[in-house]
Amino acid sequence: MLFIITSGTISSIFAVLFVLLTTSAICCLSAGISSNIRCLETEKNDLLQFKQGLVDNSNVLGSWKSKKDCCQWRGITCSNQTGHVTMLDLHYNSSDIYNLETPLSGVIAPLLELRYLNYLDLSFNNFEGKIPDFIGSLNQLKQLKLAGASLTDLYLNMSSLNFSKVVNWPHSISRLPSLVELQLSSCSLPNVNLRSLSFVNSSTSLEVLELSDNFLNSSIFYWMANISTSLVHIGLLQGLIPDVFSNMVSLTSLDLSYNQLEGGIPKSFRNPCRLESLNLWENKLSDKLQDSIENLSCAQDTLESLQLSGNPFWGPFPDNLTRFSSLKELYIDGTNMSGPLPKSFQPLYQLRSLSLVSNQFSGPLPDFTDMSSSNVGPEFPKWIQTQRKLTALGMSNAGISGSVPNEFWDLSSNLLELNLSMNQIHGKFPNLSSKNCTFFTIDLTSNQFSGPLPPFPSNISNVFLSKNMFSGPLSSLCATQAPELYNLDLSENLLSGELPDCWMQYQALHSLNLAKNNFSGKVPSSLGQLTYVVLLRLHDNNLSGELPPSLKNCTELRVVDIGANKLSGNIPAWIGPSLTNLLVLRLRSNEFYGSIPLSLCSLPALHVLDLSQNNISGALPHCLPNITALSSVSTKVEDNWILGFVQLVWKGIEIEFGENLKHLRSIDISNNNLNGDIPQSITSLLKLISLNLSRNGFTGVLPSNFGQLEMLESLDLSRNQISGRIPPSFSSLHYLSVLDLSHNNLSERIPLSTQLQTFNASAFMGNLGLCGPPLTPECPGDGATQDPAVPNGDGGDKTKQEDDGLISFGFYVSTVLGLIIGFWGVCGTLLLKSSWRYAYFRYLDNIKDRIM
Repeated sequence: MLFIITSGTISSIFAVLFVLLTTSAICCLSAGISSNIRCLETEKNDLLQFKQGLVDNSNVLGSWKSKKDCCQWRGITCSNQTGHVTMLDLHYNSSDIYNLETPLSGVIAPLLELRYLNYLDLSFNNFEGKIPDFIGSLNQLKQLKLAGASLTDLYLNMSSLNFSKVVNWPHSISRLPSLVELQLSSCSLPNVNLRSLSFVNSSTSLEVLELSDNFLNSSIFYWMANISTSLVHIGLLQGLIPDVFSNMVSLTSLDLSYNQLEGGIPKSFRNPCRLESLNLWENKLSDKLQDSIENLSCAQDTLESLQLSGNPFWGPFPDNLTRFSSLKELYIDGTNMSGPLPKSFQPLYQLRSLSLVSNQFSGPLPDFTDMSSSNVGPEFPKWIQTQRKLTALGMSNAGISGSVPNEFWDLSSNLLELNLSMNQIHGKFPNLSSKNCTFFTIDLTSNQFSGPLPPFPSNISNVFLSKNMFSGPLSSLCATQAPELYNLDLSENLLSGELPDCWMQYQALHSLNLAKNNFSGKVPSSLGQLTYVVLLRLHDNNLSGELPPSLKNCTELRVVDIGANKLSGNIPAWIGPSLTNLLVLRLRSNEFYGSIPLSLCSLPALHVLDLSQNNISGALPHCLPNITALSSVSTKVEDNWILGFVQLVWKGIEIEFGENLKHLRSIDISNNNLNGDIPQSITSLLKLISLNLSRNGFTGVLPSNFGQLEMLESLDLSRNQISGRIPPSFSSLHYLSVLDLSHNNLSERIPLSTQLQTFNASAFMGNLGLCGPPLTPECPGDGATQDPAVPNGDGGDKTKQEDDGLISFGFYVSTVLGLIIGFWGVCGTLLLKSSWRYAYFRYLDNIKDRIM
């Protein structure tokens, strides 16, 4: 059948299609937005728990039903893009006289899952209790409205918000009678206009006021003096201190550090007799310190911390300071003070921290002193030898490059703590076990001490001698009886020989670090008697043989690092069931063989598993997701665990991890003889940040849902025999900064994503069937194919020219006529037919409402 379509017919069709497609697009847009708004299940459950704690006599939350999308609930607004709940508005409209509803009451349950909430309004309800603590964890919150909600003890932290245009902010604070704590640091607050303020309704409950980093002028002090009679803490960044503190009788803490304060401590400080902490660090206070201290005399029985460092105070050390019997911390670093120090600090019997760094004091030192980071070198200070009552001496990083005089080691039988670390001190370390010493801690880290290691004093607890030049065997350890030894760090020296087998003498040992020496021989079985040891580092030595089974008795171990040795045998199966507290297991660069024991999967807290550069064979265990710290449950590492440094290959570079080790999740089994498929279960390690399986014999295809590992930053699967395509889910690896899939048998197109195409082509090279950017510009078949209906040669060109002439003459005229006919065919009908017109525009209004 032959169809003849003229240009006028085409234009008419275009016109009708234009109107129909426009209307359809609006409908589809509305439907698309609606379908995208889907409440997340975790957030819905959180809201339902919130509802259960409330008393709702008017059924205000009647739409809050579990089978209904929570984005459609009353008071809830969700993001169109993510579905996260962004607004919760349940305020009671008390101004509406026709409102028959009653306010909500009851207890506000935590909304811990609403992490994207930026607007919360619960005002004018009748809730019970205090302001909920969970509000402080809503990091995205921009507007919080709790006015008239019957909540007590308001703690308000709005630091780092921009209040530069909030002129009446002090007046707003005065209207919060229950305000207990107010944090407004770094808020660009405008200065206070005292003439416009009335202090009649001042708060009587405000105790903590933090206004630092706002650059307010002195008017702020006069406002503070009237805002509350209960202030116990003030934090402020300011330029001058007027005498306004006489009214603040309840003040216990004042922080005016890092300002441009001048003069001295004002006389009004005589009245806050409860002051416990005063921080004037880094200002320009240039008074005679003796006179300024006199203005604090009222607090001489309560002041515990006085920080005056970084001010050009002058004069001698103030004798009146010794009257402050409660003083525990005293910092007077970097002043212009000089002269002799007091003969005794005995009246300050509670003093725990004293720092007199970078001053011009002379004469004998008090019982303990800290001159760390002071340039007291290059020779060891001779006047130290005259101090017979020192209990602690700190001269870390003090520029000392000479040797320690022999007389120094005899100077005191009371010296408990000695810290000479980070200098260039050389010479021998004496045999302190033969001297009348009471050392508790010795820290000589990062010096040039040499010679054999002598026995330690019997009461020693902490020995830090790393990064020196000690040499010879460790036989002296067996001659030492130190049952209280807690930390022993002899790493990065020149020690050699076999490890001693007398560790039963040190059963209190918590941390043992013998790494980076020249030790050889077997790991002694007596190490298994260190049942309290948490950190064991023997890496970078020449140790050989198998790990002794006695180590399974060290059940408190968190870090085991025995990498870079010559240890052999199977990886012990007892590691899993015995060392269940392990956070780090590093066996890299040894000669272990056999398969990976399945028992390693029973290490629930394991953060780092490094078995690289061994002779391990067999398949990768399917049970790795049982290591919960790597999968769905994150194991929290206690802050008081000092894990020290662990060397790891991170993103292709060997670096030392310290404090960040607690947050790392890494598996490295590269450079072994593993084979078989990469198990699908590995994609359940959702917390994994680094994965290296390179230089093995893995075959098969990549797991299709590899993109589940969204936390991955580093992935190396190079030099295996993996085949098939790169799964499209790789496009979800948004944090990936290191990728190496080279030298495999991968094929087909590299998935397109914002991440994969940013890598160098070397990340994909050596895969003969792989194509697409960044490896190649395009894949085979991507080029445009010629339409066979168009002939080649001059005839084709002539026909094309003729067609162009027809279009230029008649097509555009008929197109305009067709658009006019099509447009008025629809719009004209709507103008003439009122019932159709009303129906059409009502339909558009409904669409608008649904979009809003």
